[in-house]
Amino acid sequence: MEATTTQLDTELYKARHLIENFLAKLKQYRPIATRYDKRATNFLGAIQRHHSP
Repeated sequence: MEATTTQLDTELYKARHLIENFLAKLKQYRPIATRYDKRATNFLGAIQRHHSP
């Protein structure tokens, strides 16, 4: 088998990488964005838990 070389469009690759990273970051915040707590303290507690080390 011969190795084939493919042309890489660097600008397209950069754009795709940027979009994929953005979507991954959005997925991290999904549990907070979909919480519907009755009390603000419960909601703030969830945010603090998510950002705690």
